[in-house]
Amino acid sequence: MSGAQEPARLLVDGTEVARYVVDPALDARHGPRPYLHPVRTLGGTVVTDALPADHVWHLGASLAVQDVNGANLWGGRTYVRDVGYTWRDDHGRIAHTGWSERSIDRLAHRLEWRDPHGAVLLTEHRQLTAVPLTLDRPSGGVSAWRLEMDYTLSAPPGQDVRLGSPATNGRPGGAGYGGFFWRAVSAEPASVFSASATGEEAVNGSTEPWVALRGTGPDGRAYTLVFTGLGDGDRWFVRAAMYPGVGVAFAFAQPVTVAAGRERRGRHGVVVADGTLDRDRAAALVATMS
Repeated sequence: MSGAQEPARLLVDGTEVARYVVDPALDARHGPRPYLHPVRTLGGTVVTDALPADHVWHLGASLAVQDVNGANLWGGRTYVRDVGYTWRDDHGRIAHTGWSERSIDRLAHRLEWRDPHGAVLLTEHRQLTAVPLTLDRPSGGVSAWRLEMDYTLSAPPGQDVRLGSPATNGRPGGAGYGGFFWRAVSAEPASVFSASATGEEAVNGSTEPWVALRGTGPDGRAYTLVFTGLGDGDRWFVRAAMYPGVGVAFAFAQPVTVAAGRERRGRHGVVVADGTLDRDRAAALVATMS
């Protein structure tokens, strides 16, 4: 691919809420892959960050894994057991190969997860959908919409595909990231909570039914994101102190394998709301997703 494709757009009731960069022209060390950025609330507040100075390879909302049969598709340094983070020539890319559907509220396409030599590790079919939401309450409704991401990862015949993380390669501290990841942006320190826990330490690594992140956009306005969609064996990866981010981690504590010729399916939902939501309102918005 040339890297020259214009970003696709997602709209809700005529308002652009996200741009999808399908073919970014990036240094291989940044883990080139399709990503959503900027994502906005219905009120226009930007709620994603891309290429931030602290972790340049964080690309808005994307799907990526640091260790796919030894290939780094996340970007940045690779965690090596008993050595630590090391720059290695092991970066692959996740490449858009063709559209299946492209409309104002739904994008579907085919992708290949490739190693540094261009060999295909996994094939994928991915669908992104923007859905309007309204929570009616006596005090007024919530301005919100929902992003849905559905995907199927397929291993080639005759080859198992192992998915790992810094944690499975020996890094301590709950760094089991890799999967669906949302790098948020916040002008003020962000906060995270779940259905029954509060704070980064309590939520990271949990299997709560949903996780919320509250932040402040570059325009100074508050927003809340509510994440759902853990699969079997997944855990939440959460950061708030160092940077704001929430992910569905595939290999938080143990590597997982997509067996030869088999599939791994996922479906994640993210409520993107204007304002600061409490636990009750976040739970009510999650209930609209069932």
